[in-house]
Amino acid sequence: MRTLAREIQEQIGRTVELCGWVHRIRNLGGITFVLLRDRSGLVQLVYEGDPGLSLESVIRVRGTVATNEKAPGGFEVQVGATPATDATPATDATPATDATGGRDHATTEILGPAVADLPVAINQDLDKVGLEAILDNRIVTLRNPRIRRIFALQSDLVRYFAEFLREEDFTEIKSSKLIGTGTEGGTGLFAVDYFGDRVYLAQSPQFYKQAMVASGMERVFEIGAAYRAEKHDTPRHLNEYVSLDVEMGFIESESDLMDLETRLLGYIFDAVRRDHSETLREYGTDLPTSREFGETPRVSHDEARSIIKERTGKTAFEINPEGERELCDWAQEFHGVEAVFVYGFPRKKRPFYTYPEGLKTRSFDLLFRGLEITTGGQRIHRYETLLETLPRFGLTEEGLGDYCSIFKYGCPPHGGFAIGLERLTQKILNLQNVKEASLFPRDRKRVRP
Repeated sequence: MRTLAREIQEQIGRTVELCGWVHRIRNLGGITFVLLRDRSGLVQLVYEGDPGLSLESVIRVRGTVATNEKAPGGFEVQVGATPATDATPATDATPATDATGGRDHATTEILGPAVADLPVAINQDLDKVGLEAILDNRIVTLRNPRIRRIFALQSDLVRYFAEFLREEDFTEIKSSKLIGTGTEGGTGLFAVDYFGDRVYLAQSPQFYKQAMVASGMERVFEIGAAYRAEKHDTPRHLNEYVSLDVEMGFIESESDLMDLETRLLGYIFDAVRRDHSETLREYGTDLPTSREFGETPRVSHDEARSIIKERTGKTAFEINPEGERELCDWAQEFHGVEAVFVYGFPRKKRPFYTYPEGLKTRSFDLLFRGLEITTGGQRIHRYETLLETLPRFGLTEEGLGDYCSIFKYGCPPHGGFAIGLERLTQKILNLQNVKEASLFPRDRKRVRP
């Protein structure tokens, strides 16, 4: 068992073996303090003299645990041997109860030395480093504990999402990301050469989700990459992102979907508050409880425009980013939650498959902390209605390939929504830029690292 700050108090007076990265070195002449870092935290090592280590080198140490109120966690490991380079791969090790067993009582092995000229100081506050520099050196800057906590939380967001939906009897699917036609009518697609033919990277798993509902699964979800060839350069857009997709059969209207998402995000927020309270504090933010999020108001598109005009004095023909922020501020003031569902978008603003209702649609967006994090709605499920709709969008049945056959052979009333994982992460932690919530972000200018 490997131990660091959170478990090391159980090993007072005993010999332990630890592996990790050299996070910080403080040489006081006759004694040197080294902070060792691994995924679970930091522990202080104490050497007599200069151990000759470099920052970010990977080491394996063996020493005795002692109490020290000034050390992280109140404990330290006393190590005294001179480091030696070791070509043997690092392995997890079990703490010994004494100094026996064929090894020295205190040793240090350098498993992977790091050069001295680090591109970024990992042990410093990277808020003072520009985002582009952080992303240019992403392989290294991901070692920073504060940055890495973003992705520990994000990993759990995916887990909570799947947990909740499985409990609601949803089945997880994995659909192809190479498609023959676009889900949004053929715009914003990345073309790919496929053995001489042109195919595209999927904008969403929309067609496949609907096909699985029609297949009899009824309730499905998918967690996967989505691609949008849109020339944005804003703090809210990515060209490759992770989409948390949901589709559900036998619904009455988009209200059923908003009900489901309210319970889903309430579950996720409660879990984040429970499991990541330290990260929320570090980022100076908090989340509504499931009860509080249950108070999220629902306003029509026309009502939303009226609220924006009343608050800004500007006529809102569309709900732009400023309007999204105003709506969330309004929801906070009058409903106690920084979120609002906007439903009833005009047909011309929604994809062709959205269920029409006169000039409006049974669709919605969820705005959270000033940003749209979800788009969803009921879909057209009747074959005849779909055929009547296609010419309005300049589409043909032949051009959509196999899509129309989903409905030709019977499909229940259904709908769904998609949550952008990076945007959700961004808003939970109040990050300034969605790229901070992507391990290796892709935008119109960046394809590395």
